[in-house]
Order: sequence, then structure tokens, then C-alpha cells
Amino acid sequence: MPSAPLRVAVVCSSNQNRSMEAHNILSKRGFSVRSFGTGTHVKLPGPAPDKPNVYDFKTTYDQMYNDLLRKDKELYTQNGILHMLDRNKRIKPRPERFQNCKDVFDLILTCEERVYDQVVEDLNSREQETCQPVHVINVDIQDNHEEATLGAFLICELCQCVSEEENQQSWGCLAPSCLLRGWAWLDAPEAPAFLELLAVKSTSRWEFPRFPARFRSCWSNGWVELSPWFAG
Repeated sequence: MPSAPLRVAVVCSSNQNRSMEAHNILSKRGFSVRSFGTGTHVKLPGPAPDKPNVYDFKTTYDQMYNDLLRKDKELYTQNGILHMLDRNKRIKPRPERFQNCKDVFDLILTCEERVYDQVVEDLNSREQETCQPVHVINVDIQDNHEEATLGAFLICELCQCVSEEENQQSWGCLAPSCLLRGWAWLDAPEAPAFLELLAVKSTSRWEFPRFPARFRSCWSNGWVELSPWFAG
């Protein structure tokens, strides 16, 4: 691990299932991690597909748990929602919205493409203050309990890889089971830029761009160069 811990954010839509499962695993592995949602409200499955349970982001996990317990204990026990909320409230008090957080992160991982687009849009709208790059990578994860667990381990593997390679200024390699797509976001007043990152599969491994060092060295000159992107 590098001397300065990797600052990680995991983002899904409601900060309930996918981002919280990853938050749980990453925190147990010693990462500095926070989790968020990007939706306007928190939505949980209801008695029918067109009747979700909708909450404000200010509602605590404990309040949601007690509300669903009162509404239909059997249903929400059977579909795993009560178990999920019980886990969540042991990690932090309530869901958080990414757009309301101004903390600095080294790596932001999103759990679906729509969320990825919302994160990039929000970053692009912010006033540049820190002049620090952040890498935003999407890992598509289906929103169910089983896929959330598998996706969380993939995210953890990716974070371990990035963390171990950070001192060598490269992204290293790992073997995920899904396509990774991301952006490097440069927060520099003289040359703000978004550059797309694509992970490329080579035999049994995915190759990540040897990118952070080039990116950091270019922004101060007011321009960005990204060629070649990929190692190997």
C-alpha cells in the first residue's frame, strides 16, 4: 500500500445495495472509502414493480428498516431488503448523495453507465479548486444482491491493483469479468479536461493505461496529451 491511502468513492443510484456492498468489503480491507448515490430520491423495491418505496436521502437506514418492518415484515425479509438495511446501518447512519459531497477522491467507481454519466456531469459542472485529477471508472453491476457481492469483490481487486501500482505510476493489470470504461478528470483552471479511459483485454488480463504520470505532468502547461494510452 502507498504511504498516502487511496481515497475511494463507490457510487450507485440509491446508495443501498451495490455501493454499500463494495463499501463494506473495501472498509474491511483497510481502504479509505465512502459510498454515495446519484438519484434525486432513494428507491427500494415495493410490493409491485410500479410501487417502489421512496425516501429522501436524509432518511436514515434505521428509519427505512422500521418503516418496511411495519409495512410487510414477511415480504421484505423474503426479498432481502431488511437484511440489506441492517447491514447498511452498521456501516453509516444514512445514504449520501454524491452531488452534495465536495471531498477529494483519487478513484471514483460507479456501478452502472447512467450513474457514471451523472458523476462525470457533476464533476464537469464544479468550480475547479484543487487542481487534482480523479479517475472515474464504471463497473457495470446488476442491481441484485448476488451481483452486488460479485461486483464488490471485483471493485476491491481493482482498488488493490491501483493501490499497489500507484507508487510505480501505472495502473497495472487484473482479470475482471466485465468491461471497464472510465474517464480521467483534470481539475485545473488553465486546462480542465475529461479524457476517456478504456481497459483493453490482452489474453487473460486487462491492461490499464499507464496514465496518471503523463496526465499530471501536462496540466500545468495548459494542454493535455494522451498518446500512447496503453501498455503492452
